[in-house]
Amino acid sequence: MIVTMTSLLTTAQLLLVSVTLFHGALSQGSPIDLIVFNSLENTNITYSTTIADRGIVLGAMRRLQDAHSFKFNTTEYPDYGYFLVSVNGLPGSQKDRTSWELLSESKNGTIIRPDVGVGCYIPKPGERIILKFTKY
Repeated sequence: MIVTMTSLLTTAQLLLVSVTLFHGALSQGSPIDLIVFNSLENTNITYSTTIADRGIVLGAMRRLQDAHSFKFNTTEYPDYGYFLVSVNGLPGSQKDRTSWELLSESKNGTIIRPDVGVGCYIPKPGERIILKFTKY
């Protein structure tokens, strides 16, 4: 009986420590810049927030939406994940052949187009995320 109680207390303490460490990692986060770039009007807005260690871009975007005037809408495709529909009230359009694309700029200035969307992309520390409105 004493061994069982000791085991239960030890398990409970480990869970408490794990949850505390996990929550601490989430609340710390790494700074991230998110740039909304309209290539048709050559305008941009930069937002700064944090992203959890190994967190996805969508989480940072939701944090910005809750705290700033940043707004976005997505649609989810079960096989492919989330796609940006509009950012700050500007939607992509099949008729106008416009859309939003996700880009990432590394510390050395190299810009890439990730092969996944905002719901899956995990930026590295120091990357800048670019949401680019463009024609296709």
